[in-house]
Amino acid sequence: MLKNFLLQFVLLFVFSPVLHAYDNSLLENCEEYIKYGTPGKSGTLLCRKGYLLAHDSERKTPIWVAEHLISKRVTGVIKRANFQPDPDLNIGKRAELIDYRGSGYDRGHMAPAGNMRWDQQAMLESFFLSNIVPQIGKDMNQGIWKELEEKIRLWTISRGELYIYTGPIYAKKPPDVIGINKVAIPTHLYKIIYDPIAIEAIAFIMPNMKLKSSDMPAYIVTIREIEKKTGLNFLSTLDTETESIVELVKAKNLWTE
Repeated sequence: MLKNFLLQFVLLFVFSPVLHAYDNSLLENCEEYIKYGTPGKSGTLLCRKGYLLAHDSERKTPIWVAEHLISKRVTGVIKRANFQPDPDLNIGKRAELIDYRGSGYDRGHMAPAGNMRWDQQAMLESFFLSNIVPQIGKDMNQGIWKELEEKIRLWTISRGELYIYTGPIYAKKPPDVIGINKVAIPTHLYKIIYDPIAIEAIAFIMPNMKLKSSDMPAYIVTIREIEKKTGLNFLSTLDTETESIVELVKAKNLWTE
């Protein structure tokens, strides 16, 4: 399985949408999520209470999703909401509920609902389909990926504060799609966790397939590897030396909880 994982990246080349400068007014209510910069300059920015994302209107999925977690945000009791199309995106430029129906794929959160239990609006917005990608269910979204999300909440409690960046990778060109709106199916998913107190990070790339949770450490990568696969630039507001160290150092193992 790991050989197939590596082989897919040999075939990968970066997709680069047309770049444009973001309207700074769109970021005014999401300043906490851009403390370390926006990872890219393409896509439609969607500022939400619990996260900030850039949406790809061609693939109908997020390009990246940024979160800022603190301990009190991961210990709330707000109940889950229902999935719905993003009301701020035009029909034809967004995923619809019918696209996922009968597809065989889970509606996989990029900013997890489990991180939004602190606020009803944040929870509701996490179920917008702009925050979702088609994800293998058993042993992926419902398995290793869910366990990683749970670990991140525990790391947040023990470390106090974390910045999270999550999104899809498309190694297959063109990507496979589902539904009448042709929602793109990622071949891989990435997640970056940055600790601003310890000034260290741990990052993952996981193939969108059934995986063993016990193999989680095998999917640890450097941030620089994710940047090469996506064309994005994370933690860009760090000074050059610190950014290079953080992005080039690969965590030796999972962080302790």
